[in-house]
Amino acid sequence: MVLNMALWHLFLEQEFVYVGDAGIVEPSGKTKRFGVDLGARYQLTDWLYAYGDVNYTYARSAEDLSGEDYIPLAPDLTSSGGLTFKGLKNFSGGVNYRFIKDRPANEDNSIIAEGYFVTDFNINYSWKNWNFGLIVDNLFDTEWNETQFATSSRLFNEAEAVEEIHFTPGTPFFARGKVSVSF
Repeated sequence: MVLNMALWHLFLEQEFVYVGDAGIVEPSGKTKRFGVDLGARYQLTDWLYAYGDVNYTYARSAEDLSGEDYIPLAPDLTSSGGLTFKGLKNFSGGVNYRFIKDRPANEDNSIIAEGYFVTDFNINYSWKNWNFGLIVDNLFDTEWNETQFATSSRLFNEAEAVEEIHFTPGTPFFARGKVSVSF
């Protein structure tokens, strides 16, 4: 078993953010962050391994009033982990997850970027110098939003712009096969 932990803090005199609509990077002021990262790796058997990571972060603007000091899209809780196997006759593969908690999409946390929990799976079979595999993204067909950001938008018939979440949908259930040869 391998365990690791890190406590950390970061104070930036100037943080820069990407503004997608303008295609520029602009300054956003002083920020402070601190957190803890935990990780574990464990070999359950000669062929089965388990791993997991959990990360907590407190991120705020150092110059704004409390309650208006959130850093947009800065996650406070993330995790990844899974089970992998290798050397089980000619088979290898695994199941793993990735998790991100809901997080503020703007400075006052009035718009929320939705979190997600997505599970992936893969299995491989090796024969001589050939490898055959099946990869399944989003095994349980979870609806999730990959890229999210708060943006002001206005339709032609609307009098005022509305600030809301814009997003790129996450990959739905998707299976693909692979064949490779080593020489």
